[in-house]
Parts: sequence; structure tokens; C-alpha cells
Amino acid sequence: MPHQTQSAAHRAVSALADGARLVAGSQVVPRSERRFSADTANLIAMGGDLAMVIAGLMLGFWLRFESGLIPRTNTWWTTGDNSVITFRDYSGLMAIGAFILFASFLNQHLYRLQNLLRFRRVVRIVVQSSIVWLMAYLGLSLALKFSPPISRIYVILSFLCTLTTVLTWRYFFHRLLRFAPISAALRQRLIFVGWNPEAARLAEVIHADIAQPYEIVGCVPSPNGRYLMAPTRNLKTLGDYQQLPDLLRTQAVDMVVLADLDTRTGEIVGLTNLCERLMIQFKVIPSYFQIMVSGLALETISGVPILGVEELPLDRMHNRLLKRIVDIVGALVGLIGSAPLMLWFGFRIKSEDGGPIFFKQERVGRLGRTFPMYKLRSMKMGAEKSDHLNQSTLREDPRLLKVGTFIRRWNIDEVPQFWNVLKGDMSLVGPRPERLFHSEKLADEIPHYNARYASKPGITGWAQVNGLRGEGDLTERVRYDLFYLENWSLWLDFQILTMTLISRKNAY
Repeated sequence: MPHQTQSAAHRAVSALADGARLVAGSQVVPRSERRFSADTANLIAMGGDLAMVIAGLMLGFWLRFESGLIPRTNTWWTTGDNSVITFRDYSGLMAIGAFILFASFLNQHLYRLQNLLRFRRVVRIVVQSSIVWLMAYLGLSLALKFSPPISRIYVILSFLCTLTTVLTWRYFFHRLLRFAPISAALRQRLIFVGWNPEAARLAEVIHADIAQPYEIVGCVPSPNGRYLMAPTRNLKTLGDYQQLPDLLRTQAVDMVVLADLDTRTGEIVGLTNLCERLMIQFKVIPSYFQIMVSGLALETISGVPILGVEELPLDRMHNRLLKRIVDIVGALVGLIGSAPLMLWFGFRIKSEDGGPIFFKQERVGRLGRTFPMYKLRSMKMGAEKSDHLNQSTLREDPRLLKVGTFIRRWNIDEVPQFWNVLKGDMSLVGPRPERLFHSEKLADEIPHYNARYASKPGITGWAQVNGLRGEGDLTERVRYDLFYLENWSLWLDFQILTMTLISRKNAY
């Protein structure tokens, strides 16, 4: 009888444990026998999230109305009357709040397989969704006449409480999912068909990130029996292409990734049909596209499908407008807030060698247009005459002023660029602008270098906060700049601005 009355949550947890035992007891578990799956994990995650949302809303109610910690007064942030509010009065409002927040989680794709093992991404989505909920709930309290009216301070307390309860629960759930047998049961097993540099890079990323929801089984050659390059040492070669049907079954494969697009069309069709019969995902590494690949999209022209790079986030007018509004506000705040710094360090610069406080230099901006970029002068007079010798400032550069080492270390020399941002030449965040002669040289040496100019350059950028500045790998720096352009969002900009305040790696 107890087994017949067990709850859905108990059954889900049992499935989790059973799945862990299955994976722990055998190297390869047939797909049909995998009781624990992403659906089970997501079911537990959704149930836990909903429970924590309700708990947070109830805790917010208790803090606001029953704890006695916050007196009821006729102020702008209360309901506006002194009547006694009961839990029953607010139950409907809490139900609406829980629905809106949970819908926000769904809209932000919190329950995708790719997010299950990625705690940082979960935190980002939960925080973003909670902020959206806060604005929506406050908006409802102003636009609609609820009875009783929604207390503003209750909304704020509920925001803090639900954020805390959901993230705390998710932290412990993530720790459970990271348990090796369970995480192995969550990962999709994939096989590469063919091998090329892009496949090698994908395999490297998967091996390096334990939060990736994929496990590489190995690879087989393309249908013509070849590899475009030798597979890496840590990759298992599984045999000939003719053995692939048996391998897909015996190795419990979830995904086939084709890395050799030189394969004949008929053979690709045969491979896709095989995957379809076995209900296995079929993916292609688009090696013809070496740049902006995350923006690839399939579209149709009069019913004919074509694959190409769609517009970048900052190609859309509304995104550029949002970014420009943030830039203007940030530049004004930055100029006002940094005025004392510029006065003090300007005095130090002037005292050290008597030269000008500011330094102006032509840099390349959006779409290749040049503009004068301003900095606090950190080097001795005439130092720019040897700029052509090095792309970046050297560590312990002899041209630096004594005060220059400090202001470069703490990015204080970049403060006057708030004026460039206000003028519209630059943005708060973006790829760093380069001098024209270095830009022309690097464009010939580094593939896709000029693609950086698809957006305005920034005071700080994704490459810089990851330590890619100074004498670092320029090719890697470009790769980070392109990642930023492909994945731009206001949230990413705010993250980079925050990291800029604490990141000092390779700052000199």
C-alpha cells in the first residue's frame, strides 16, 4: 500500500536514484533502459522551483504582515490603509505572482537540457526572470485595482525571498546532479563521423567543461573512409563507417555529428535516414562558416531552404537603441564620478614631466571609421613615435611614467573615454579600438579580424576581462571579441562592466 500512495515527487527521486545505479553498474546503458533522463531531472527542477517560489512568496507575506518587523503606515510603499491583511486575502495575489515568475522561467528556457548542469547559467536565468517578475508585478499593482491592493514593500520582500529560496534550492540540486553517476546519466552520448579542426575544437570544449551535457563516445571515418585530419589521442576511434549502425545501438548513442562536408549528398541522406530510423539526433558542423557560426540560421526563399549567417544582435535597431541609452547614462555617471580622479591624476602627471594631461590618438571604430580616442597620458612625451614597433604596451615598458604604471594597472587611463562614449564614437562595452596601421597589418595576419568592427569599440570588453590584453594571443582575443558580438545582451554588458572593476589580469 505505501508504494501505491507514493507521491509524484517521490517517484521522480526514485527514478533519479535508479538511473544513477544503472549508470554506475554498467559502462553503457541502452537508451531504452535509461529511466533517469533529462525529463526526470527537469520534472524535479520544475517541482522544486515552483515549491521555492511559493515558499518565497509566503515568506515575503510573513515578513511584511505578520512578523511585526515592518510597521503598517500610510506611506507610498504600503497598501494605503491600516486594515488587517490575512493570508487568505493575499492567496490569490500570490498565485498570480507564482504564475508570472514560473512563466518567466519557462520563457527564459530555464529547463533546457543544456542548462541542467550549468549552475552559472541557471543563476543568470533565475536572476533575469526575477527582475522581469518584479517589474511586471509592480506594474500590475499600478495598472490594476486589486482588492486588497498589493503592498509595494511586499513585492520587494517577495522578490528577495523567492530569489534566495530558488537559488539556494538550485545550488543543492546542482550539487546532486554533479554526482558522477547522475551527471553521466544526464549527458547525451555522441559520435563524430569524420574529423576536422572544428570537430577537434568542439571535442576540446566538451572535455574541458564538466558542465557540458555531452559525452563523446568516439569517432568513425566519413563514408569515403577518410579523416580530414588525424583524430586527437584522447579520442577513441571506433572502427569503419560500415560498423556505424551497430555502434549506434551498442554504444547507446544519442547524437551523430557529421564533421566532413565533402561527403557525397547521397551518403549524407543515407546517414540522416539511419539516424531517423534509430531516433538519434543528426547534427552537422558547418565548416564552410568559420565566423559568426552561432548566428547560423535556416531560412527559405520561395520555399527553397538556404543556410546562412543571420543578423547579429547589434544589427537590430532596438538593441542598438537600448545599448545607446545605457551608454549615455553610463557615460554621464562615469564623467561626473571620475572627475575627482582625473583632477588628482592630472595633477600627478603634470607634476612628473610637465606635459599635457590628456593623450589623443586616432583609432578605428565601427565599420572602419576613425575617431580621436582620449586617454589620461600614462607615458613620457613622444612615446607614441615608437608605437609602430609593438601592437600593445609591453610589460614594464620603459616609456611609462611612474604614475602611469598605476593608472594603467587600474584602468584609470581609460576614464576620459567616457567622453568618446557620450559623443557616440565608442560604447561602454565592445572590442577594444586599434590604431589604423596596426589594424591594417593585423587584418592581413589574423582571420576575421575586421569582423570586430561590426559594432562600436568599447572602453572594456569580453576579451579584456578574461585577461586577453597586452602581449597576449591576438587570435584568441579576436575569438573572444567575436563571441561577444554573436552573444550580445544587456546582461552580458553588465557582467563585463562588473568584471572590469575586479579583473586585473595582464593589466599593465
